[in-house]
Amino acid sequence: MNHRTRRRAFFHSLAAGSIAALARRRALADVEPAGDTYVNPRKVLLWESTRKEFRDGMEGGVLKAIILPTGSTEQHNEHLAMINDTASVTLVAQQAALLLYPQVMVATPVPVGISPHWMDRKGTLTLKKETFLAVVYEICESLKTHGVNTILVLNGHGGNVGPLREAVPDFARQLAINIQTSSYWDAYKPEIIKKYMTSGKAPGHAGEFETSFAMAAFPQRIHWEGVDYEKIKPLLHIKDPKSAADEEQFARDAKLASTAKGEAMIGIAVKWTAERLRKMIRPA
Repeated sequence: MNHRTRRRAFFHSLAAGSIAALARRRALADVEPAGDTYVNPRKVLLWESTRKEFRDGMEGGVLKAIILPTGSTEQHNEHLAMINDTASVTLVAQQAALLLYPQVMVATPVPVGISPHWMDRKGTLTLKKETFLAVVYEICESLKTHGVNTILVLNGHGGNVGPLREAVPDFARQLAINIQTSSYWDAYKPEIIKKYMTSGKAPGHAGEFETSFAMAAFPQRIHWEGVDYEKIKPLLHIKDPKSAADEEQFARDAKLASTAKGEAMIGIAVKWTAERLRKMIRPA
């Protein structure tokens, strides 16, 4: 089986085969899955849907919750695309929504986050904390206007974690709906990281974990060609010595990555996110 065929089989198992597997688990017994039939992945993406499709889901009572992914556009060392965080969290959100189809959809991701700590690496974009949180709030407010009362703000960028944890409970109170937040890597207990990550780090910026994720999910966003880290180090002009040392270590850790590790970690995050949503949709 070649690499492309293997990737197709992997995502098919997440979007279709694992639906049946999850349905057999008692934990998801009260969520109606799609079954073994194929679900077009666009059906759970709000921005790919028509107004009729969204309206029918809401008015028919089958659409129960929305995932709002938050990510970043920032440097990911020399080899990973700057959209990596946004692409990763959106993929986890989409696959989790497919497991719970038609009860969950994914809102348009917030693609720029809070990244001032990376601004000495060229190409990074950042928002002020207040700007980022205002965007998240107003998306949630828009969704409430359309009748959505359950939202999971699923985060994929470290710089967003603290501000979201602080602000989202206030968003929920102000809008009087159920809004919660988690980062998708909250799925990874220490024993999981120890089992799959040789470096012992997850997420870890552009290191073993994120590179493995990209190898499994979107290898076209990995660019090793022309990368010679030893040669480019003097050209980077990183001001903080600790940050420079960490980056060099992550560059070494990235060489430990593998497609198999990425597939395992993605699968764990998707199932964990689906379970988190299940509890939000039907709390105990």
